[in-house]
Amino acid sequence: MWCLLDLPGPEASGVGTDLPSEKECVKCIYRNDNCVERMNIDLEDLRAFVATAEMQSFRAAADSIHLSQPALTRRIQKLEATLGVSLLERTTRRVSLTAVGRDFLPRARRILDDLETSLLSVREIAERRSGLVSIACIPTAAYYFLPDVISAFTEEFPAIRFRIFDAGANEVLQSILNREADFGITLLGADDPDVTFDPLIEEPFLLACRRDHPLARQESVTWADLAAHRFVTVGRTSGNRLIMDLALARANVRPRSFFEVQHLSTSLGLVEAGLGVAALPRMALPAGPHPSIVTLPLIEPRVTRTVGVVRVPGARRAPAAEQFYQMLLSRWRDNAGPAAPPLSRP
Repeated sequence: MWCLLDLPGPEASGVGTDLPSEKECVKCIYRNDNCVERMNIDLEDLRAFVATAEMQSFRAAADSIHLSQPALTRRIQKLEATLGVSLLERTTRRVSLTAVGRDFLPRARRILDDLETSLLSVREIAERRSGLVSIACIPTAAYYFLPDVISAFTEEFPAIRFRIFDAGANEVLQSILNREADFGITLLGADDPDVTFDPLIEEPFLLACRRDHPLARQESVTWADLAAHRFVTVGRTSGNRLIMDLALARANVRPRSFFEVQHLSTSLGLVEAGLGVAALPRMALPAGPHPSIVTLPLIEPRVTRTVGVVRVPGARRAPAAEQFYQMLLSRWRDNAGPAAPPLSRP
């Protein structure tokens, strides 16, 4: 039986795995007296837990896996009793994960995904006729990178399914480290020793402003020019903010933000409403001419970001995921991907 918790890498999902020693099992955070591989873990209990955690509702989770609500509750209680911990916090209005539950959720997902892959026909998987590809991706890259490649891939392998987690750069990197996705497309990870980072494209940050804004008449704009205008920026947890802050600190210039938002799309909405100007990566800007927004080069300094593919070295991936990964790299390196949004001026 598998150890659901502490076995890293591809061995964690295979029958016949060398089990951890008794000494290693003591480190398990769920039980100190019994190693998990000796527990009677029911996969249906795991499905019940994952569904409830994702939907944050017993009723919705029960409907999704075709159980009555009492039966779902019994399954989760059984899993908690087996592990010896509380995975969910229950209130009259909502269900949330405990700290242990948040740690256990990606592991439970991985077990279920591995089982689904294992149950597929070995021949079909080997020939890449069916399977599942899980991708974590920052939203701008999901829009510009994936549709073209997925379209070409599904023409050749129409039975292969996709699961896409579109999230911020930090969340994408963390999902790869947690093995929740086969690979990620993000702008962080080049300096992380736990992942490999294959660059796809380097793109500049550009200024977005309304056509009737005073800066729109210039050929280019310096970062120092922004001091006199209301500047819209993303929050400090954003990977794009980190890139801009580091580059501007080296140049000893930093525009004072008037608005701080969490998503690049919100920045663009504020610009369109005439509330300020924003520095955005080229892929986050409108793909064609916009009726009210123009984009201009931002210089002194020129700030760029590199978007690439992150993976965990040595992690086991289904043949379908490996095939898609190779196609993604090939199409973007050979053809430089779809055209980036052009600069637009009034």
